[in-house]
Formats: sequence, C-alpha cells, structure tokens
Amino acid sequence: MTIINERLDLAVAALRGGQVIAYPTEAVWGLGCDPWNEQAVLELLRLKQRSVEKGVILIASDIEQIEPFLERLTSEQRDIVIASWKDESAPATTWLVPLTAEIPKWISGEHQQVAVRVTKHVQTQSLCRAFGRPIVSTSANPSGEPSAVDAAKVCSYFGDQVFVFEGSTGGATKPSVIRDVGTGKVLRG
Repeated sequence: MTIINERLDLAVAALRGGQVIAYPTEAVWGLGCDPWNEQAVLELLRLKQRSVEKGVILIASDIEQIEPFLERLTSEQRDIVIASWKDESAPATTWLVPLTAEIPKWISGEHQQVAVRVTKHVQTQSLCRAFGRPIVSTSANPSGEPSAVDAAKVCSYFGDQVFVFEGSTGGATKPSVIRDVGTGKVLRG
C-alpha cells in the first residue's frame, strides 16, 4: 500500500505543479491536468494535438466535487445524471451540462456546455479525491491514433513528457458514453 500512496502523492504533486499526467480510467488511459491551470491544459492539448475549440471532459471522485457544475440543471435532469453515476452496473457516463461561470474557455472550447463525469474507476477516484477537485480527462493518444490501453502505449506516445500514474484500466471495453443532458441524446455510445 505504501507504493500506491507514494505514487498517488507524486501524481497529485505533478497536478499541482502544472504537469500533464497519464492515468488509467474505466476503459482506456487518460491524459489529465489541473483544469484551472490554463498553461497545463494548453500543454495537454499540444501533446494530444487537439484544438482548444473542442473542449475537454472534467472527471471527479464523487458528486460533491462535480456539484458546482450541476447548478443549472432542473431537478429532474439532476436526478437522471446522479442516478447514472450511482448505478454501478451502468456504463461510465459523461454528461454535457450547461456552462457555469466557473468554467474557463480552455475547458469548454467553443461549446455552451461542459462535459462532466463522476468516475467509476477506484484509482482515479482516489486521484481526484487526493487532488481535492476534478481533473481534465481526455484519451491518452495523439489525435487520430488509437487510445492507449496500458502504460507502455502511453510512454510510446509521449515518452517522459507526462507523469504516468501506473495502474490498470477498469475493464470496460469502450470509453464512457457521452450524453446531452438537455436532449438526452447519446453523442458517443
């Protein structure tokens, strides 16, 4: 357990220091950073070769961490979103929710919504909890390349440009479902 705690401490220090990290999620490896550190997000997007206009996902350890981003939902929408995150048998679901004042443009891109998820991956929950707030989550691959499914693939893509928080994916076969809270439409399934 000491090794895991030491790695967790190092990953949190990397996030706080403005570094980009790679970590396992439910199905693939993700690239992440502190969403409120513009330079870190821009570095992540440079590594990924992704335009800032596309926006990125925020993931959190629990509903309390993501609560500020749900304030513009109706009570019915909120209940649906939270139920999807609490259902352990349901696939990981990322929701597009209306922007709040807290979301910078380097997170939302050109959109009037932000993508948010409470992660079901225990190690990534621990990472967000130790960091104390949500982190960016986008697949660990340069745009157009297959998503990394292990640390070795992350290293082949990015070398020592990212901090690797070692672990295993959660065993899901596909990345999270992405749904629009306003329409209920599935954008990625």
